Amino acid sequence: MFKAFGIVNSSERNIHVEGLQDYRAIGSFSFLGRYRVIDFPISNMTNSGIEYIQVYVKNKPRSLVEHLGTGRHYNINSKSGNLQLLFSEHSGVNDIYNTDIDNYYSNLECIEAVHYPYVVIAPNYMIYTTDYSKLIDAHIESGADVTMLYHSVDNAKENYLNCHILNLNRQKGVLSIEHNHGNAKNRNIFMDTYVMSKELFISLIHKAKEISSLYTLADVINAGCRDGELDVRGVSHRGYFASITDFKSYHDANMDLIDYKTATDLFHDNWPIYTRTNNSCPTHYFDTANVSNSVISNGSMIEGTVENSIVGRGCTIKKGAVIKNCVVLADCTIGENVHIENLVVDKHAKITHAKEIIRTADEPGYIKRNDTL
Repeated sequence: MFKAFGIVNSSERNIHVEGLQDYRAIGSFSFLGRYRVIDFPISNMTNSGIEYIQVYVKNKPRSLVEHLGTGRHYNINSKSGNLQLLFSEHSGVNDIYNTDIDNYYSNLECIEAVHYPYVVIAPNYMIYTTDYSKLIDAHIESGADVTMLYHSVDNAKENYLNCHILNLNRQKGVLSIEHNHGNAKNRNIFMDTYVMSKELFISLIHKAKEISSLYTLADVINAGCRDGELDVRGVSHRGYFASITDFKSYHDANMDLIDYKTATDLFHDNWPIYTRTNNSCPTHYFDTANVSNSVISNGSMIEGTVENSIVGRGCTIKKGAVIKNCVVLADCTIGENVHIENLVVDKHAKITHAKEIIRTADEPGYIKRNDTL
């Protein structure tokens, strides 16, 4: 059994994915037609040997709870492992007191009861793969108080604007944590992933509550960096990385991974991404179907054209329909001779009467759940 337990944290209150998040937490967003976003942090943990995992839920819990279930589909040992769902006392999306620290403090008894000396904290809205066992070993070897994972990017002016960045010295020590204001293209994007001792984690929760009810874990660690009270180190991440912090980033992350070469930076043969599956028949492709460079899930019926798109489970694409650069979630119907481009179509939507809906790649459009157009 490993020496750490895992925490999958909810998104911060300043993060909102318009439309989609009205119905579910970001962690339960459909991704690539097969996965949910939360599958990635949990699979990273179980593949790293972490089998005791706490998932914190702030609001809109139903979809997430249904997907997680008992956690058996994540290859968690049913005897020694455990997947525990913990809820916030502040359920409002825009409640300024609905912070990660408040959530931890509300469930402090559950944290104190865990018998592992270290904790790995990861977000439910970022997509990446990494071996946390190596991150923990690096943390222990360095003697640091806190180790933080970051990803270096060269497009921070236009992207990752709802993320934090790490300012580092030459020895990869963290000098400060700040919001990405889009004033430089080269930035170290903080992946909201921490490693520290359980003892320090609990003390930081208490300290943050004493300072301010608005404080987050990043805030209290940042204060420790500035005051020199904490030795905080950064570790660079390599491979694919996406942060689902707004509507466009969700659309773009799905589009990115249609490309096979890009997908190989995320999916590896020896690092499976587990998810909840269901029994459904294979997709039926009719003689009139024309599918290229797309990801099609099971149980669909394709009569039309699908190009550079993702189609979820149980969808119906009628004859003459054209779908380009779209993310179509489960159980949707695209009617005859309907042409759609650059859209995210939410579950159970039907587009049959509106014959053309086209948006630009820079500003993709959204079709609401259960809409009939």
